[in-house]
Amino acid sequence: MSSENWKTAITKIEPGKIHVRGYNITDVMEKLSYAETVFLILKGELPSKAEAELMNAILVASIDHGATPPSVLGTRTVMSGGNSLNAAVAGGVLVIGDTHGGAIEQSAKIMQEWAEKDTDASTTASQLVDWLKENKRRMPGFGHRLHKIDPRTAKLFEIADKHGYSGKHIELCKALEKTLAEKTGRQLPINVDGAIAAVISDMGFDWRLGKGFFIISRVPGLIAHAYEEKTREKPMRKLGPLPFEYDGPDEREIE
Repeated sequence: MSSENWKTAITKIEPGKIHVRGYNITDVMEKLSYAETVFLILKGELPSKAEAELMNAILVASIDHGATPPSVLGTRTVMSGGNSLNAAVAGGVLVIGDTHGGAIEQSAKIMQEWAEKDTDASTTASQLVDWLKENKRRMPGFGHRLHKIDPRTAKLFEIADKHGYSGKHIELCKALEKTLAEKTGRQLPINVDGAIAAVISDMGFDWRLGKGFFIISRVPGLIAHAYEEKTREKPMRKLGPLPFEYDGPDEREIE
């Protein structure tokens, strides 16, 4: 006989008791950092020391990137319209999609599929770059509109190297950077999204959680921007690129 109860393996709630993935919430509050708790609730198990440090670095790395990203403009625009903090932050989160905040997911998907091949990282990277070229696709997580070398990438890999934590996805990611330069003639350094994609893949996270990592990291930044917009700026102000040029029909009349 099948149960009609809705089942969840995340949190157990009873009168006076809260257990997250089997651990008493009061023990979690005392013994785990926020980053370790995020790892626990997403993965279901406690992180190693290396995974805990990497998770903390991931959550810090994407916390904010200035006032121009679409999610920040979304948050500030909603707040400028006279809405609440939660509406403004939600507006910013809703802007996050495949072209803004989606590169972690996209890069992790490709790396997780290709890292399963029975070849070394350099050979797999060469085959992958050829496949991308044949299918007229670009490799997400490489290149940056501002940074020639993304400092966040260097720090993530530094932490991974410190712990000897470099699995097949990080190895493939590094090989891809070299192969892309050799085969395209362009310097396309690993950006923070590509680095995070490689790290979470080596941690065993499903690529479909990619946007989730970006959201968890970015929300505090959005809250800060929403609060700053509310307390420092005039409401209903002009945001984003201001000059525009009309290129529609000439003036006309309805006959």
